[in-house]
Amino acid sequence: MKRKAGFSFHFSHLFRNFALSNEKKKAFAMIADLFFPALPMQGLAVPLMLIALGAGWLLDLVLGDPRWLPHPVVGFGKLIAAGEHALNRGGGRLLKGGLLAVSLIALVFAAAWTVRWLLCNHALLLVAFDSIVVFFCLAGTTLIREVRAVFLALDRSLDEGRQQVARIVGRDTSALSAQEVRTAALETLAENLSDGVVAPLFWFLLLGTPGMLAYKMVNTLDSMIGYRTERYRLFGRVAARIDDAANYLPARLTALLMILGRGFMGRLQFVRRYGSCHASPNSGWPEAALAAILDCRFGGPHYYFGQLFDKPYIGHNNRPLTTADMRRAVGVNRKAEVAMVLLVAVIICVITKLTI
Repeated sequence: MKRKAGFSFHFSHLFRNFALSNEKKKAFAMIADLFFPALPMQGLAVPLMLIALGAGWLLDLVLGDPRWLPHPVVGFGKLIAAGEHALNRGGGRLLKGGLLAVSLIALVFAAAWTVRWLLCNHALLLVAFDSIVVFFCLAGTTLIREVRAVFLALDRSLDEGRQQVARIVGRDTSALSAQEVRTAALETLAENLSDGVVAPLFWFLLLGTPGMLAYKMVNTLDSMIGYRTERYRLFGRVAARIDDAANYLPARLTALLMILGRGFMGRLQFVRRYGSCHASPNSGWPEAALAAILDCRFGGPHYYFGQLFDKPYIGHNNRPLTTADMRRAVGVNRKAEVAMVLLVAVIICVITKLTI
């Protein structure tokens, strides 16, 4: 009992030491009113946010992305494709591509914010909307299912493995070896742990569900037009740079969560060394973390749209990858995912405690 009482005292003392001034509380309130117009960080606000976070995450955990259910990212893709078809021609492609990217991101954020504002007096509808958005924006379960499917298909034949991995990677897969198919699947598992789980939750924490949806538009833009090919080099440059900025912190946080989840703190030096060994300023970090955990090698040259891109290697142990490695990598992803959900929930509670 004494130990519990002592812990309680120190915990309360910590909050008193970090109590915010009235001016700072007002600033937090203004930010909360801007991004969470129906949840002014008091009363039922935090419980509703946590319910939406938990419900959305559990829905993704159980359902993934059912093929029968329309997904907003499909709509994002159609908007981007239409804009690219209309604008990616003639002169001024850098400007036109930049305007398209910024406009679509702002449109998605504004639409989500407006819906939340319209629901501000209907708590149940609001929490239902937020839960659905969280569900749609998380892709942890679908990612794991797709990677498992690649390894199962590869067990049947190399052609089936190539066809299956083509569903989740942008590189050309028609000439990949079995080892390259497995490598591509595990690289995608690591990279999309950041893009599909940690980063959306990061932006949920900062900007609520409008920010979460806006991030998904950022990510979709990059996946469709953020390439350094002749067609997209100018038109997709702004979209790619926005994606780089949006993922800078989440990618590094993802790598840290992966390493912490396995208790491999001694491998942080490996992650720092190889994290920047990637054409993307962010993708290399979670890939380096998984390469450190599995003691394998990722990266190397790949073909995209018929063009060879000579990417540096991440790691040095070019050993054969197996289904056991896939199972281990899936475990890493799940631990990091749970850790991120808990981290977001704790931070929401702590900020609320500090500002009331």
